[in-house]
Amino acid sequence: MSASRRERSSTLQALSDDLATAVEHAAASVVAVNARPRIASSGVHWRPGVVVTASHTVRRDDDVTVTLRDGRTRTAALAGRDGATDIAVLKIDGSGTPAASFAEHGSPKVGHVVLQVGRTGAGGASATFGVIGAILEPWRTWRGAEIAQLMQLDMTIHDGFSGSPLVDTQGNVVGLNTSALARGVALALPLSVVNRVVDALLAKGRIARGYLGVGLQAVDLPAALTSKLDPPRSTGLIVLSVDASGPGGRGGLQLGDVIVAVDRQPVTDVRDVLPVLAPERVGSTVDVSLMRGGAPQTVSVSIAERPAR
Repeated sequence: MSASRRERSSTLQALSDDLATAVEHAAASVVAVNARPRIASSGVHWRPGVVVTASHTVRRDDDVTVTLRDGRTRTAALAGRDGATDIAVLKIDGSGTPAASFAEHGSPKVGHVVLQVGRTGAGGASATFGVIGAILEPWRTWRGAEIAQLMQLDMTIHDGFSGSPLVDTQGNVVGLNTSALARGVALALPLSVVNRVVDALLAKGRIARGYLGVGLQAVDLPAALTSKLDPPRSTGLIVLSVDASGPGGRGGLQLGDVIVAVDRQPVTDVRDVLPVLAPERVGSTVDVSLMRGGAPQTVSVSIAERPAR
């Protein structure tokens, strides 16, 4: 074997050994969360006695257990969940189980090598390898949460890996993996976002988020309607479904209504409605301007708190 080939082989072996060490380090704080049928999901012993996982994988509120790295099982109590950011917090007896270590360097960057470290049962940990493909900022989820930053991953989140930690090449946690915030896209929440949500859930058990209780879709307006609007616009939001017991139903919204403004702000995309659903708007009343049967109308809707799930 030539000297250059031996050098390349040595470099690859060193990288391989470093990544294996990183996985071993991270896996010590990774648990399996048993809160749904069939396959368990992964979680992180985030702080002493506090496990963080993906909310969508916690299908029940009671009879939840976690499996530790040594195969021991601990009863877990649901401290709170936030479906909008896909974070759930569990409380356990964390004695004898190391908590995660976190990266101390700056924010992860596009191109950084990262690993997912999961545990889906009493066996050993599993890992996948890739890079941070993009930094998305800001990002508003389909359930109304505005997230300052998300990491898009150039890797797949396999079954059971939602709720697992995203770690750097030293095995330190840089984020929490989730497959539920965007269809077909692997994402990770950065530490700053996770810690903020965890603090709120530990303090109050939930994060209040508003909802209207209607299904909306952008629709082009006929020319005869656009001339009736001030200012004129060519797009609105048609109401496709109404929860009769929800805020929109109670406020008088009906199937087929075309919403053109909310809180006096024109709306042409479903995302335009999300600002009025922020936590601080829960309990407030907004005017919804709409077209019904070709005639303009305004109804008042009180923003209610979205159910926890």
